[in-house]
Amino acid sequence: MTTHKTGTREQWLTARLELLKAEKELTQRSDELVLQRQELPWVPVNKGYRFETGEGSASLADLFQGRSQLLVYHFMFGPDYAAGCPSCSSIADGFNGIAVHLANHDVMLWAVSRAPFAKLQAYKQRMAWTFPWASSVGGDFNFDFNVSFTEEEQREKGIEYNYRREKVFHGRLNQGDGGQTAESHATMCGTDEPTYRRERPGVSSFVLEDGVVYHTYAAYARGVDGLWGMYQWLDRAPKGRNETGAWWKRHDEYGK
Repeated sequence: MTTHKTGTREQWLTARLELLKAEKELTQRSDELVLQRQELPWVPVNKGYRFETGEGSASLADLFQGRSQLLVYHFMFGPDYAAGCPSCSSIADGFNGIAVHLANHDVMLWAVSRAPFAKLQAYKQRMAWTFPWASSVGGDFNFDFNVSFTEEEQREKGIEYNYRREKVFHGRLNQGDGGQTAESHATMCGTDEPTYRRERPGVSSFVLEDGVVYHTYAAYARGVDGLWGMYQWLDRAPKGRNETGAWWKRHDEYGK
């Protein structure tokens, strides 16, 4: 016997219509936020970033591939990782189906990581992904866009991520600060927790006009929640996210 409240179809419809009002208000507010996001000032990108891609060395402008807009997902895969972050991998599972639609709507979608290109290619093949993925190894791109950090920053200054400065990292977070997830994910990536946590997830947006690349938007941490397809479905499931910690694995690891 369920412990959740039950009711008649009429009672359900009354409650559903009340919820619909709130959902419409949220949708309207979301539309307003989209416009506010688009009104952010554009910042010229003056540094000559280089990336390793399947077509060889490329500039940031090259990643647009003839489009005027570029979305970059900052995938957590550091040079010392043996495999990509499980959380980023779950998010990236949704890229294959949408990348082609974006590319045909004047928007290129790329993942960018600091791991060497050969590592990215091997992992991409394992995951059966087709979206473009570039390596920024040896460059400043990840550091300048606040998704990669040095050991000095981590242990002496405190990492500045998601528009706030974190406490100096002394070796391990407690469970309430995501320590359990970070520790398990570090193990799944074949590295230690401090090394794992020097890479972070995020999304950056760029536009190319008159030969100039501009940075237009960036989001981190829960700011990329909307890109995580499975959570959009779980938020509509009867029990919601129904989690007490990291339960997901890479898609080829279930059942092992």
